[in-house]
Order: sequence, then structure tokens, then C-alpha cells
Amino acid sequence: MKRRAFTTLIGGAAASSLAWPLAAQAQQPAMPVIGFLGSESPQLFAGRLRAFRQGLKETGYVEGQNVVVEYRWAEGQYDKLPELAADLVRRQVSVIAATSTPANLVAKAATKTIPVVFTTGSDPVQLGLVTSLNRPGGNVTGVTQLAEEVTPKRVELVRELIPTARVIGFLVNPGNSRAEAMTAASRNAATTLGLQLEVLHASTEAELDAAFSSFRRTRADALVVGGDAFFNSHDELLASLSIRYSLPSVSQNHEFAAAGGLISYGGSLPDSYRLAGVYTGRILKGDNPADLPVQQSTKVELIINLKTAKALGLTVPASLLGRADELIE
Repeated sequence: MKRRAFTTLIGGAAASSLAWPLAAQAQQPAMPVIGFLGSESPQLFAGRLRAFRQGLKETGYVEGQNVVVEYRWAEGQYDKLPELAADLVRRQVSVIAATSTPANLVAKAATKTIPVVFTTGSDPVQLGLVTSLNRPGGNVTGVTQLAEEVTPKRVELVRELIPTARVIGFLVNPGNSRAEAMTAASRNAATTLGLQLEVLHASTEAELDAAFSSFRRTRADALVVGGDAFFNSHDELLASLSIRYSLPSVSQNHEFAAAGGLISYGGSLPDSYRLAGVYTGRILKGDNPADLPVQQSTKVELIINLKTAKALGLTVPASLLGRADELIE
């Protein structure tokens, strides 16, 4: 074989060997994209993000390996949510994971075609997210956790912990669509127990500080924090304020008690987000959200910080100690 012909043959083979993997790579399907719509910041959602990714992993998806997640964070400014949701719709993401009630409602309004998976502590039928828990019937499904339902129970816990209590502060975010319902349920619980419920609103960090100061001035015996995405993402600040103002406080999340709050009692947010991750993965695999029943995370946790109780001069009754899922000493 002549040298020129041999060189041409080898060169052609090399070019073909380079072209084949490039062509094969070009034929590989693009990774699906999840749009994650958050009401707060990623730092405040770290634990819930781990749980969400765990749910994805249970369905075979690992972020960065076979799925992409586009995050959009409102940083506590709910008025930013519509534009953030619209951006995800423009990007034609495969599914939107909407966290917290404000984000749920915005995501549903933003699209009728892209599947939406929600997490909420409210009734999704009353919110208008789905027409039925068993048969959502549209492009939206998701997970509820026991938040609103257990809010009155926090009032009962305060009375059990402080039998001499007469005035209970109740903190609620006026921007929450279920604020009035939660307030009414807590007021009914307080009235039944012979307690006075003093209600104050807060939707910013400055308003939180002002509310605690006001509760202290009016000699509230304890404080109950209503369930809300804004409050959930400010557990450390709420715990810090309750310590600063020496105000026995009960909130929803484990992080509140872990940061120094007295008691946390509520549905498990990590469990809820894990289930939402599972549903997101199932939809990526082809399941229709209309046929996926709304799930309810029924896991409820009672956490008591005994160090804080001691600092406040409170003796936790044995009845509460025996029911606690965790005691922080």
C-alpha cells in the first residue's frame, strides 16, 4: 500500500473514532430540570433540601448526575414569587417543586401544564390547590404536614406546662392565607382553657422583635407561634428572642427547640419534603400528578429543651416528659 493511501486510511479512521462519541453524546437526551420555588433562602432551607434530595434519590434521581435543579428564592419577600415562578415557566422546567403555601398558590397560578408538587401545612382543597385529596385532577399534587391542625394543641401544651398561666401571646403572619383560621382555632382552645389570647402580627424580622417586646410589656405568661413558612425559616431568631425576653415559647419545628426555644411541636417538615421529593421523581418518570393522591405526613414531634426550662425557672411535668420525642439537656 502506498504511503499516501495508508495515511489517508489511518486519518479517516481516527476522524471516525472521534466523530462517533461526539455524535453519540449529541444524541443523549438532556437531563430533566426541576424548578425549586422557595419562599425564603437556601441557608434556612438546608435541612429540608437534604430531605427533598433524599426523596429524589429514592426514585433514582441524583442532582447533578441525572437531574438538574434550578433554584429560585424569594428571600422572605413573597411579592417576588410571581416573577420567580414565571421565570421557571419560561425555562420550561419539567416540574416545579413549590415550598410553603405562598409559593404553592403562585406556582399553581403560573402554569396549567407544568406539573407542580407542593408542601403545605394547610388544607390544599380549601386553598384551591386541588379539587380532591384522592384525585387532584389537574397539574398539581403534593404533601401536607400537620401544622394548622396542631396549632391549638400548642396552646394546650402551654397550659400543661404553666398551670398558672392566664395570658397567652399568639404570633401570626398576616400574609398567611390561613392566618384567620389559625387564630380562631387557637382562640377557641384558649377560651376553653380559661385563657386570654393576645394576638400580634409579624411578617418581618423587625416586626418579630417588636412583637416579643410587646408581649413582654403586657406580661404574657407564654407565647405560641402560629405555623407559617416565614416563621419556620426564622427558628433561630425566634428562639433567640424568646431567650432574650425570658418568654416561654412554643413553635413548630425541631430547629426552634434545638436553637434554645422551649418547646417545638408540629408535623415533621423533613418528612414532608422527602415525600415531595419522591413525588417529584415519580412525575419525572412519567406519573400524572392528576392521579397522585395528596399525601399527608403524619409524623408529629414534641421536643422539649430542658436547659431552657431550667433557665426560665420552669419544672416540666412528668406527663410532658413522658410524651416527648426528644429532650434536650
